Amino acid sequence: MIPLSILDLAFINEGSAAAEALQRSADLAVHAESLGFRRFWLAEHHAMPGIASAATAVAIGYVAGATKTIRVGAGGIMLPNHAPLAVAEAFGTLASLYPGRIDLGLGRAPGSDQATMRALRRDPGSADRFPQDLAELLHYFEKPQPGQTVFAVPGAGLDVPVWLLGSSLFSAHLAAIMGLPFAFASHFAPDLMEEALALYRQRFEPSERLQKPYAMLAVNAIIGETPAEAQHAATSLEQHFVALRRGRPTQFPAPRAVSWNEPEQALIDRTLRYTFIGTADVVATGISTFIKQHQPDELMIGAPLFSQAARRATLAGIAQKLMDRQSVEVS
Repeated sequence: MIPLSILDLAFINEGSAAAEALQRSADLAVHAESLGFRRFWLAEHHAMPGIASAATAVAIGYVAGATKTIRVGAGGIMLPNHAPLAVAEAFGTLASLYPGRIDLGLGRAPGSDQATMRALRRDPGSADRFPQDLAELLHYFEKPQPGQTVFAVPGAGLDVPVWLLGSSLFSAHLAAIMGLPFAFASHFAPDLMEEALALYRQRFEPSERLQKPYAMLAVNAIIGETPAEAQHAATSLEQHFVALRRGRPTQFPAPRAVSWNEPEQALIDRTLRYTFIGTADVVATGISTFIKQHQPDELMIGAPLFSQAARRATLAGIAQKLMDRQSVEVS
């Protein structure tokens, strides 16, 4: 039975505030922990009216403080936005406060638009230095060597699992040659998933951090009491995604009847290909088929719903149907 984990974007619902979004995230993490999920990850996005986790390390600390056993981490931190030493110190602090429970997933995308990149003081060429910045960051988590003058406190000598995240072949190849676990963003960028997964596994080189390849794929799940209820709930994600692609991000919309033009519908169908919508049985069947077909070592699941009760019900439905089904198949 492969581990199941949760990706949460701390959506700021239409008409609500960031504080409520983070409270909902903590509540969902407590619920996920009680249901047996392995991880709960938050992501770095900037200047997004509908996402409250821009200060990702702070949000992780808040959620970790509300939970007891589930791993809490970043899915991910956009490393080119930060000095590697600052990231090592932040996650060294989290790992010191919550030992054995903190994950650091790293990406190289901006997590924002060009204007926000400038506001972050991000060098336009910083993504090109990602491999060097990654090596520097990993070095800060090692035990200090004699004569070393710069080291992370806290951070040095701590076991903070580092993942590479991606939606392209670049991160798959880098994760392979660096011997790191790899997570692919198939929940919104599925086109290169199979190629990236194959590349990662074929090129993997063992390291002190990881002896064999470990790949996590991501999907979305939206469960309703009826198919119609689930489809209606899914309109929140569709509205959010189309607004984002139009360059006009909004707070996370309430579900409502929508009518997309042909290009918009094609965009939704292609990019949200691995969003499973329906009753608990239908969603569990779809995800089970996905797991059998692609053989990830772990699956991360987003539950992008407006209603907190629906988010909790989706996690419960997955736990009841999918975890039970996997247990039966393994036995």
